[in-house]
Amino acid sequence: MTSANHTPLEIPKHVAIIMDGNGRWATARGLTRSEGHRKGAEAAQRAVEAARDIGIPYVTLFSFSSENWNRPASEIEDLMNLLRYYLKKETAEMQKSGARLMVIGDRTRLPDDIVRQIEHAEDTTKDNKQITVVIALSYGGRQDIVFAARELARLAKADKVDIEKIDEDIFSRYLMTRGIPDPDLMIRTSGESRISNFLMWQLAYAELFFTNTLWPDFGRADMDEAVAFFNGRDRRYGGLSRKAVSS
Repeated sequence: MTSANHTPLEIPKHVAIIMDGNGRWATARGLTRSEGHRKGAEAAQRAVEAARDIGIPYVTLFSFSSENWNRPASEIEDLMNLLRYYLKKETAEMQKSGARLMVIGDRTRLPDDIVRQIEHAEDTTKDNKQITVVIALSYGGRQDIVFAARELARLAKADKVDIEKIDEDIFSRYLMTRGIPDPDLMIRTSGESRISNFLMWQLAYAELFFTNTLWPDFGRADMDEAVAFFNGRDRRYGGLSRKAVSS
């Protein structure tokens, strides 16, 4: 992938996406929220395809937050049914295209049949290396941090970890995203400008790209725009800018 002046673009290693705007997209068209979620699922497929074509190795999609359990029961049931459909439909496609599926979040709140489908999809695609698609499902960033702290506390109590040696690197090994790089680019659609309890630890140094595009309308041009934005940022990680170092 190259920019308009034909210089190679830096490809993000991990893009995290808050897929926002399904309900507003549906309301504007006189459709049900369920229809908006169905169109949003199609947009998720397009986003993964765009990421794979660009060469982005990791994509995380925030599909259902821990707070979303507070939505009306009928909407939750529609979302679960949509998840069942796509897990069944897409597992074979992901295997064929070399995509690996990971699901992070609190599975104890999910229906048993969906948990079984998730486990089957993860096992089926576990050796694929073309792209890793992480679905954040029943997930919350604070919840993720609490779960990690709780596990480390248990290990410390059992004298299996030295409290004094716990640092950021060790702590991150107990997060749900262990084993994959932190996102370097986060995209949020629909004009909202917050991270909404999404990957709070992992997004510490990510570039944040906010677009007014409603999620069901998100396509390749939007992904290209986000990657171009990423390339326009001066990523300092607390140090001097690249321009300052080179001058």
